[in-house]
Parts: sequence; structure tokens; C-alpha cells
Amino acid sequence: MTEELPLGTELDWTPVERPARAPLAGEHVVLRPVDAAGDLEALYAASHPPQGDPAMWTYLPYGPFQGPDAMREYLAWAERSEDPLFFALVPLPGERPAGLASYLRIEPEFGVIEIGHIWFGAPLRRTTAATEAIYLLGRRAFDELGYRRLEWKCNALNAASRRAAERFGFRFEGVFRNHMVVKGRNRDSAWYAITAEEWPAVRRAYEAWLDPEDLGPGVRQKRSLRDFLP
Repeated sequence: MTEELPLGTELDWTPVERPARAPLAGEHVVLRPVDAAGDLEALYAASHPPQGDPAMWTYLPYGPFQGPDAMREYLAWAERSEDPLFFALVPLPGERPAGLASYLRIEPEFGVIEIGHIWFGAPLRRTTAATEAIYLLGRRAFDELGYRRLEWKCNALNAASRRAAERFGFRFEGVFRNHMVVKGRNRDSAWYAITAEEWPAVRRAYEAWLDPEDLGPGVRQKRSLRDFLP
């Protein structure tokens, strides 16, 4: 008699679409396709001295840049790239971009997508707009496109990114040792994810946190997003 081996849950699954190069609009931020020429001045100012902190580039595979011309090349690449698919983060009100984020490692056949290459310039750090940007990326992936899994990966030594992943509702899944070489150094990568089954509760947490009734003076929340997460 042949022993039956365990198998995963059988799915009625149809591959999903790739995300479009189209804006995502919220109450506090708009994510729009990168415009290298138009965004350069604002993004360079938000991420380099005297306004920006060059340390924000420590764990990214590029930057800080020697000057605007060098950053122009990076933004031109971001504008053309399909995967990663980049968005400029534009806090509202106003039209000046203050950071970038992307979808990457997009696998429509499996319903798996990652967000990464994320950086918040000085005007975005610790703001409602920054958190809403992550919510909008999740909402498009799960609710609009039907993905099954949203990933967040970072250098295992990047304590700030790991805290952010957990604060944004991602669950830690482990460390991939010797995963990458970044700027000539080994990178062990910490993996986090939200699954489609987890997303409804995470979405409710974001929406409760973003509710105007939870806003304090200066468009600041009275409570942490962690207080709302399951």
C-alpha cells in the first residue's frame, strides 16, 4: 500500500495581474510614478545634507550620492524600471516628493509581491503620510489585484527597518544567512510577510489608525498603530 504524503491546501487559483504604473492616492500622501527630471531637486534635498540624513542610505544598495547628477542617473533608472516598480511619495498638501517606495520580485503566477527600496526623506519621517503609503501599497496588492502574500525584506542588522516591518503589521519569518552582497559586505536578510488571510485584520488596524477621530493636534495619531494590530 502506497503511503499518502502530505500536500498543501488545494486552491482554486488564477494568476493575478502585475501592478500598473498608476498613482495610489490617500488622504495624506499620493504615490505616483517617478518623474526623474521633475523629482530630482526635491528628492535630493530630502535625502542629503543639509536637510537630509545620509545615514538613511546605509542599508540600501545605492547612495548617498555625490551630487544631483549622480542621483539623476538613479532616478532615471527608477523611472524606467518595471521590477522594481517605483513610486515617488508625495505628502499632502503640496507637490514635492519626499521619498520612494516600490513593488519588486513581482510574481503574479504565485500571487507573491514584495515592497522595498523604501526610503522616507526628512519631511516624511514619523508622519501619518509615511504609514498611509504602506497601507496604500498593501491595499492595492491585496484588495485590488488579489495577491496572496506581501513581503518585506531587510538587512538583518537594520534594526529600524525591522521595527518598521513589525509596526506595519508584517510577521517575522526568519533570517536568510549569506543572502546578498551589498556594497561589498555580506547581508543576512530578515524576512517578513502579510498573507491574504491576515490582511483583513491588518487593513482594519490601518483604517482605524487613519480615522480622523484618532488624530490629535498637528495630524498626529493619539495611539500607536501597534495598538490596533491583532
